[in-house]
Amino acid sequence: MTLTREIAPAKLNLALHVRSRLPDGRHSIETIFAFCIDGDMLSGEKADELSLEVTGPFAEELGGMDDNLVVKAARALAEGAGVSDGAALTLDKRLPVASGIGGGSADAAAALRLLTSLWRIDPKHAEQVAPTLGSDVPACLLSLPARGEGAGDRLTPIELPELSGAPVLLVNPRVGLSTAEVFARWDGEDRGPIGNWRDSGNDLERAAISLVPQIETVLAWLSAQRGAKAVRMSGSGATCFALFDSEAHRDRAAELVPREWWRLATFLR
Repeated sequence: MTLTREIAPAKLNLALHVRSRLPDGRHSIETIFAFCIDGDMLSGEKADELSLEVTGPFAEELGGMDDNLVVKAARALAEGAGVSDGAALTLDKRLPVASGIGGGSADAAAALRLLTSLWRIDPKHAEQVAPTLGSDVPACLLSLPARGEGAGDRLTPIELPELSGAPVLLVNPRVGLSTAEVFARWDGEDRGPIGNWRDSGNDLERAAISLVPQIETVLAWLSAQRGAKAVRMSGSGATCFALFDSEAHRDRAAELVPREWWRLATFLR
């Protein structure tokens, strides 16, 4: 059988403003999404039943099959499209869990893309299922620059040609963070809409640092690296990133990352 593969690109929030609380309890945000060329890798082939094997450096940090967003995405897509086929899926988990770079959402989106192709169904079914799986899943399904509003799931594609191919370094202190806990510590201040993302920041940064002080250390370390142009925390943390003025400067910084931290030297899509 032919094996189908889909990358689940790491998601970055170039800027993130929390605007208010929605009636359903979630928060209304405005954010600028960008995506890396690297991430988790999902592969699969047709099978009688649905199965998932998880490999990779962060495999042990995931829960059981029924709790995995890949499986939830597959089941929701099959139900929505009226598909009775199965699939044997393998997830190579390369991104840290609960780290603000889309992990589970990117995996779910990769599953929707892969199974749309494998089962030969209309992509509209994936688009309909995505918002039911999580606020970031629609953006991860697109995996291209976009402005996110509402809970982050109301998307407007945007052009960021100056960032395409930009060298970027992702660093995580290897500490997981609960998105709900970070949002619960948001200071409640609406700092207005995002104009130029470079002039904005991440409203969740202080809340995340109050829970994981190491984030502040990572941000300071990245800011001190030669060639670092924009340093931010992504999402609700704890992963931080820096855009660099050259691949050489990024690679030099990657070599200097303390061993106890996770790192990924990559490029923006």
